[in-house]
Amino acid sequence: MSEDTKTKENKTDDTKKTDGKSSKKKGDSRSGKKQKKRKRRRGGSRRDEFDAEIIDVRRVTRVVAGGRRFSFRVSAVAGDHKGKVGVGLGKANDISDAIGKAINNAKKNSIKIELTDDNTIPYPISAKFNASVVDMHPAPGRGLVSGSSVRDVVRLAGIKDVSTKLISRSKNKLNNARAAVEALKKIEAKEE
Repeated sequence: MSEDTKTKENKTDDTKKTDGKSSKKKGDSRSGKKQKKRKRRRGGSRRDEFDAEIIDVRRVTRVVAGGRRFSFRVSAVAGDHKGKVGVGLGKANDISDAIGKAINNAKKNSIKIELTDDNTIPYPISAKFNASVVDMHPAPGRGLVSGSSVRDVVRLAGIKDVSTKLISRSKNKLNNARAAVEALKKIEAKEE
């Protein structure tokens, strides 16, 4: 009786081993598929060429029956440090969604400018957007002399030696940034 039970136990152990092996096929493991997908995503995705900077976040309120509803308005600047820069606006109920929308809008509204070999602007320019007025002058060797949101626009455009001045008394960061973009449009690269 002891021999029969031993042989039965061995047979059941063997079937368990073969069952475990037979259910797995080569290359059919789920973890292997996930790893392959991850590798494809990592290798296939290319890094975004734009850097972004948030210039302003505002909480906006609207009054509805039963209280107030809050949402967010975000202003952002996106540029590639090679002459492309844009200003965008995003609105959403969640701040992270608003930031994403603002950055995408800035990329979509980007302009291409032509820089000199010294990474500066070729000549003095001035522009006005609403109440904001900005002056820009090339300043070789002085670096980036600028303030407010104009500094972010100029830095993300890749301009190294420039002096800017906000002539207006406007504190609106969005309008100041848009005035800087309007000024840079005057030296916009000619599309061929």
